[in-house]
Parts: sequence; C-alpha cells; structure tokens
Amino acid sequence: MDPASSASPLQMAMAALVGASLMAISAFYVHKRSVDQVLNRLIDFHRRGPAKVDDHDGGERGDCSDSETEVETDCKMWGRIPSRSLGMAAQCSSRISFSLPNAVLDSSWFNENTDFDPPKPYIQDFSSCHFDKLNSIPPGLPSLQTASKDEEDISGNHSVSNVRVTPVGRLMTPRSLGGNAFDSAGESDEEGTELAIGEDGCFRYEDINHSVDFMSVNVLLVLDSNMNFRHNELKKGLTIIWDLNSNIQNSTSLPSKVDNGNCFQGQKCQGTETEPNVGVDLHGNGTMDTASGDILRTKHIPANTISPLRTIVHESTKAEDDEVLERIRGCLDLRNAYVYREKVAPWEKVTELSSTAMETNSDPFHFDPVEATNHHFRMEDGVVHVYASKNDTVDLFPVASSTTFFTDMHHILRVMAIGNVRSLCHHRLRFLEEKFRLHLLINADREFLDQKSAPHRDFYNIRKVDTHVHHSACMNQKHLLRFIKSKLRKEPDEVVIFRDGKYLTLKEVFESLDLKGCDMNVDLLDVHADKSTFHRFDKFNLKYNPCGQSRLREIFLKQDNLIQGRFLAEVTTQVLLDLEASKYQMAEYRVSIYGRKQSEWDQLASWFINNSIYSENAVWLIQVIWLPRLYNVYKQMGIVTNFQNILDNVFVPLFEVTVDPSSHPQLHVFLKQVVGFDIVDDESKPERRPTKHMPMPTEWTNEFNPAFSYYAYYCYANLYTLNKLRESKGLPTIKFRPHCGEAGDVDHLAAAFLLCHNISHGINLRKSPVLQYLYYLAQIAGPSLDLRIGLAMSPLSNNSLFLDYARNPFPMFFQRGLHVSLSSDDPLQIHLTKEALVEEYSVAAQVWKLSSCDLCEIARNSVYQSGFSHLAKLHWLGGKYFMRGPEGNDIHKTNVPCIRIAFRHETWMEEMMYVYAGKAEFPEEMNLV
Repeated sequence: MDPASSASPLQMAMAALVGASLMAISAFYVHKRSVDQVLNRLIDFHRRGPAKVDDHDGGERGDCSDSETEVETDCKMWGRIPSRSLGMAAQCSSRISFSLPNAVLDSSWFNENTDFDPPKPYIQDFSSCHFDKLNSIPPGLPSLQTASKDEEDISGNHSVSNVRVTPVGRLMTPRSLGGNAFDSAGESDEEGTELAIGEDGCFRYEDINHSVDFMSVNVLLVLDSNMNFRHNELKKGLTIIWDLNSNIQNSTSLPSKVDNGNCFQGQKCQGTETEPNVGVDLHGNGTMDTASGDILRTKHIPANTISPLRTIVHESTKAEDDEVLERIRGCLDLRNAYVYREKVAPWEKVTELSSTAMETNSDPFHFDPVEATNHHFRMEDGVVHVYASKNDTVDLFPVASSTTFFTDMHHILRVMAIGNVRSLCHHRLRFLEEKFRLHLLINADREFLDQKSAPHRDFYNIRKVDTHVHHSACMNQKHLLRFIKSKLRKEPDEVVIFRDGKYLTLKEVFESLDLKGCDMNVDLLDVHADKSTFHRFDKFNLKYNPCGQSRLREIFLKQDNLIQGRFLAEVTTQVLLDLEASKYQMAEYRVSIYGRKQSEWDQLASWFINNSIYSENAVWLIQVIWLPRLYNVYKQMGIVTNFQNILDNVFVPLFEVTVDPSSHPQLHVFLKQVVGFDIVDDESKPERRPTKHMPMPTEWTNEFNPAFSYYAYYCYANLYTLNKLRESKGLPTIKFRPHCGEAGDVDHLAAAFLLCHNISHGINLRKSPVLQYLYYLAQIAGPSLDLRIGLAMSPLSNNSLFLDYARNPFPMFFQRGLHVSLSSDDPLQIHLTKEALVEEYSVAAQVWKLSSCDLCEIARNSVYQSGFSHLAKLHWLGGKYFMRGPEGNDIHKTNVPCIRIAFRHETWMEEMMYVYAGKAEFPEEMNLV
C-alpha cells in the first residue's frame, strides 16, 4: 500500500479540526461584540435616567414619545438619602441589574417618617414602547434590602470572580431530590420543599422565629460585589420580602457562606407579637395580602453574601394546620367530658386511708355494717338513674345519652378520616419516635450510670404489675398438670360433677375419658396455643379445656360447679403464694360474670369469702364474658328476651349493694378488692357500625348481636353512675378497662378513647395515626383532666392469635411515648415458665433490644396503670409519685433515671403546647389511681 495514501485520513481529520476551531472562535467574538453593544447601550441609557418621576406617587411612569427623546433624570432625586443607614441602598437603586428589568426606586420608600398607605393596583401598560418604562417599580412594591454605606467600603472593591457565593442549603423537592435552591423555577416545586439533611452551612432552623409568616410566592436574591440584584422566580409574579413595621437598625443579619468556609452569622430573628400586620396588594386586584405584611428582619447584608429564604410556609398551610389542631383539641375535650374522675384525689385523703388500711390488713373479709341510704334507682333506657328518694324526680348523677355518645364517636371517626389530620398526626408521631432515638444516642450512658448508683435496685427488685391476666388461665400448664395429678392421687373418690343423669367421682370421670394420671403429660393436656389458633379465636378458647374435655374445665377451672369451685380456689391459692414469694411481682386477675342471672354476683362473692381468696400482691377485675356475642345464644335458649335483661343481671346487684350493703354483705366485702370492669369479646367478628339513633336495649329483641361500641357505652354509663354513687358514700370506685383493639375495626378504639381509663391490647392503634396520637396526648388526658389512658399489651398472646411478634407495635408505641405496659394475658396457653410476667419482659428485651432502663420504665408504667391502692403506690414508687415529671420519680424505688422521666414529661408538655397553641395548662399533680 502507498504510504502517502495511508496518511491522508489523518491529514483530513486535522484539517477539519482546525477549520472547526477557527469557526468557533469567530462565532464567539461575533457574539461577544453583539452582547457588548447591547450592554453598552443599556448602561448608557441607565446613566441618562428615567424619563419622568413623580416623588409623591412612588415612581409613576411617564409616557414615551415616538421621537425617542430621552429626558435627563433629576440628579437631586437620585442623590437624596434621608436615612444614613439606607444610604447605600439608595445609591444602589441607580445601578443596573442584568438579570432583572431595570428598576428605579422612588425616594419616598427611604423616608423613615413616611406613612404607608394602601398601594394602588399596578396595571402594566404594554402600549409603551420606550425602555424607560422598565426603570420604575410598581406602586406599593417596597425596596430591596441592600448593604449599608459603611459595609460598602469594606466589600465594594471585591470582584465577583474572586469571591463566589455558595448557597446555604439545598431545597429538597419532589422534582429534584438534590436540586439547588437557586436553580431555575422549573426544577423546584412550591410544595414539599425542605432543607436537605447533611448540607453544611451556617443557616440553622433554630434561628428562625416561627411566629413570622412568609409569603407563598418568593424571589431569592443574590448580591454580587457591585451590589447588583439577581433573582430566580419560584412562581409567576414578583414578591420581595421587606420590612414595614420596624426600624432597619433593629433588624438582624442573615447567615451566609462563602468558598473559604467562613460563616457570616447574625443574631437570631426576633419577632414581636404586638406588632400589627400590614397588608399589601401584591396582585393588583385591590385585595390586601396580610401575609405580605409580616416581616423578615435583616441587617444590611454586605457584599458577597446571599439572602437565603429560611423557610417557606404558605398562609393556606398554616391555616390548615390550625384547623387540624383545633380538631385534635376538640377530640381531647370530648374525652375530658366523658371519662369519670374522682372529686377528691386519693393523696388528699391520706388520713382516712391510713386508718382503714390497718383494718383491711387485719381481716380483709370482715364486714362492717354500713347504714343504708334513701337513694332510689331505676333502670331507664338501659342506664340506671339514681334519685335522692323514691318520690324525687331529679337525677343526681346525669350521664351523656346514647345519642350524644354515638354522635361524638362519629365525630371522632370523621376526624380520623380527614387526610390532613392523618398526615399531621403521622408526622408528629414520627417526630416523637426520632426524638426518643436521639435522646438514647445522647443520654443512654448517663441513664446506665444513674441506674448503677441506685442501691439494691435492678429490674428484679422493682415492683411490676401484670395488668392483664385471666384468672382461669393464671397458672402455667405444668402447674395445672401437677395439680390434676395430685388431686387424682389424693382425692379420687370426690364427687365432682353431675353428668348424664348421675354423679361422678373424679376417678370415674378420668376412666370415662380413658385417661390415667400416671400417663398424663403436658402434650396430652393440650392447653398450649399453637399454630392452629392463629386467627382462630374459637380454637383458642377450646384450649381452656384440659385434654380437650369440657368436663375437666368445669371441674378444675370453674367456680360455679358441683364442688363450688374448690379445686379452682386451691390452685388459685398456690398461684398467689408463688406471687407473694417473688415479692416484687403483682397481678390483676380477671374473674368472669356472664350476665345470665343476677345471682352470679353472690355466687362469685361467696366463692371468694368462703375460700379466703386474698393477697396483698393481687387485685381483681370483673370481666363480662362475651356479653354481646352470647346474646343471640341466650335469646335462642329463652334465657333473655332482650338486651336489657343482660344489663339488669349485670348492674342491678351492684346498685343494690351500694345503696344497702347489708342486702349483699359478701358482695360488699368482695367489691373492696375489685378495681376494674372489663368486657371480653372476639373483636374479629364482623359487626354493623352503630348509627346516631340506635334502638334502646329494651327494643333490641332481634337475634343479632349489638356492636362493640353499643355495649361499651351501656357498660360505661352504668359504671359512671355507680361510681358517682359509691364515691358519695365513701366506697371504692371501679374503673372501666375493657379489652379493645386486639382485632376488628378501629372504631372500637375510638369508643374506648372516649369512655375508658385503660385498655388491654390496643395493637390496632397502628392502623390509625390519628387515634394513636390522641392516645399519646391523653396519657395524661389534656390540660383539664389528669387521667392516664394506658395500654396493657401482650405481645406473646397476640403472636398466638392475631399478629406475629415481629410485627407487634409495642416497641414503636414505647418509643413514641405511649403509656404502655407488658402483661401475660393467658399464662396457661402462652407461657412456659413459672414466672409468666418475667418471661414476657425477657422475650421483649431480647427481640427488641430493650435496655434495663426501658424495662424499668415499662414496669413503672404498669404500677401507674394498676388499680392498687394509693398507700401501696406510695411504698412502691415513692412519696411524690403523683407529681408530674422527675419530681414524682424516685430512682431508689423505681430504678428509672430522672433523665428518662424528664425527657418523657418535657416531650409530652411540648406536644400539648403545640396542640393547644401555647395555652395548655398543667396541674402540678395528676390523678393516676
């Protein structure tokens, strides 16, 4: 091949490169010359000044002539500077901006004594043909903030090319995750903008006075060394932040950052609430924009700095948040109107309690005759009404009607469905969660050191209460198996049941089931929940039958049987002895009332008294088993004719013994140990949501079961009246603490929010951020009512029924600050060890990595939620346990560092102040018993 021919492509490429370079250079110089001509023409035009200026009208424009005669500007007007602090700003008004239309400021804007009248609408005259039309600002538009004359001497000689201005932060927008705040308007969005995390700069959010409202349409101003103004529009139209209400000398500087990393930091923005807002017409339609009258106070900004827009808060967004907070306050006020509270706090009657405590400890079953009162009560529309006498017609303790309750409940449901309310509550809950994590990051070591300094206190040596455990399942499966074998060996000939027309001994019962005591084991007992019970509440209840036999349940786990519950009393006594041996573990056991007949109360009370069931480590709650779900069964069996019959069977004996204790003496003694009222139900069953106008219980004669909120209201209303009556007679009251939120609809939790002191489970709160936030705020329920609403959660029980352990919201609730405690629920079906409550704490600590401080705080919560007496809590928690914040905490009793209690209390107070717009009231004491 010829060498000359092989070199020809290279030569052609070089020639093409040289030609293209020459063309590019020529084009550059041609473009530069054109641009220079345009700039020179504009500068020359600027130096001549505008055609006409009216000093009294803020820069009115004159008409342009076709001869293009240019009128010289009045030099006096350009040189007039009424204020020394604004001298530089006035001089800068004569300079040109290459990115904005040229603007000439009327001197009246710089007159400190000038009164600001409402601006005139600005209507642009597009018929004008001369450039001097651009050299004025529309009437009403204020001056731009510039550097002072003194600062010009320092920075005026700097070159733009030498010092580069960098943005303080970046705005995160949906369109551009990392977009610069000073990019074009097409790459930003008016909604959802926030400062990006990780941007280093001197701009800090804590320097902002959030009481100042900023405008919804903004321009970012950048000052170069020649004091020229540059801008980026974020929305159509021009809006400039200025100061109308205060002197320039009192304003503060804005932070900025230059390339060398040095920060120019001014003092914090100071807002004055007493200063009036001045409206400005920004749209030329005659309406006043009040937001534009709010002030961003700035000192005179030197050259080579930027004026960053600290935050953008739309006036409509602020109004929307105010509306949301008003709705939240309304929900809290509704709860305050419903929940029962005692007139006299327990710590205010210490002398009375101390005298009665000695008698209670000496003989808990002693009956003190109490004189009957003249009170008369009668059931009307499902609610008991109490009168001073039989002939009196004035209701002594009125309670909200069912129609009022269902109306209020539907109001809360409507608030829960509003999108902006859900959004705000979700963001506040996330904020609380992250705030707690930050607290742990900073103070975890200090908390651990504080716990070390508390002598003789650790997790094992602090009081903890099992706030939710069913009495029929209070023992573990090994304990029950050992007890059954013992009875079969020691009392085989005891007649225990009447079945198939004859009486059977214990030995005959086991022979009929083909069972031998020596062959029985835990697997054969088959009372432990397994995979088959998940989402099967019916199968879970069958686990109460040992060996799958209902007759064994009747013999060993019932108190109303042929042997009058003697076996259950004996195993209960053994459990109570184990509880007392542990010393620091307490329990609240739930015993059952079915509502089939009124005599159930006397049978239950006699079982307690006759078998001497009592322990200082235990108190009792009454649970109405399956109250609505058994209604259709009772209706078909002919036991009841309407729902009113069940309410009569449950509540009439309680009112009788309160009015005249001698009518049911054993029940009167037993009620001294009862601290709460519970309703147990399979919430997963579908139901119809109640309407505002529901039929009365006497009218409920169909075979359909009522909804949860229906019977929750009637239980609450009767308990409210009963507690008022018992309090007036100096008797202990009973709190409403139902099962709620384990499954089913969230409206169960809405009803419980209005009516209940505490609830059991509550895992469905994870589905409603609004209710979750309300439950958090109501843990010390608002500024006027001091009743915590606690959640007695049982993650291991939920794991067997409705929710996997890993998905349980307990750790999230705890981090966010809800008043949660751990409970065992059903040790017989759930737990494997002798100490079910410690097992619950142990698994939670391992799975969720809870620290010792976390466990002690949860244990402290359980004592507050429990119904134990005031004197017991004084001994367990400290002499000031009823005080708010760290003052009410004694680390030598609870092993909870005051740092943790102070954080919880201050965080809750800040949230309440936020919700109540700084007007929340906090009593020094809180009623927690």
